[in-house]
Amino acid sequence: MNCASDGLIGEAARAMRRSDREVSNMEEIADILRRADAVRLGLRGDEHPYVVPMSFGMEATGGRIAIYVHGAKEGLKSDLIARDPRVCIEADIFHGNIETAGGGRRGVSTVYESVIGFGECERVHGAEAARGLGLILAHSGFEGFDYDRGAAESAAVWKISLDRVSGKRRPPEEQGGRLSEARERA
Repeated sequence: MNCASDGLIGEAARAMRRSDREVSNMEEIADILRRADAVRLGLRGDEHPYVVPMSFGMEATGGRIAIYVHGAKEGLKSDLIARDPRVCIEADIFHGNIETAGGGRRGVSTVYESVIGFGECERVHGAEAARGLGLILAHSGFEGFDYDRGAAESAAVWKISLDRVSGKRRPPEEQGGRLSEARERA
């Protein structure tokens, strides 16, 4: 897996502009994913990209990350995956906004951690689908939940094997920022 600061511009890889915020350690990237509430799945639509937020499960083994998602067996998402299994995932954790100051300038910035990855999406069945649903439930706070196996058969489970992944974060300590009071109350 390529775990470098490379986003895609056409087919060319490009270095992350703010390399000081780059997260390239696979364990740190997996940690961000574990703490994220959802992933956004980016698919190739007919006229425009199609992005849908999804609950997910994940596993990180042997330096590779696999994301599991589920949904209806029929519909736009299922059709788009079948047409082109190359996907993008994005996950983020929003920590709040901060006031910044430095070099005689004042501003407001966002404190965040994020991951973006690219890979192939494939529908899985049987034991692997059950494993994927178990990972989704565990990530959602329902580890070991005894779900209705019959009802689960009506859903599709997809596994996204990430080939390229990178992370980025902006800590609040950068430039002496402080979280806004409004976010601290939330």
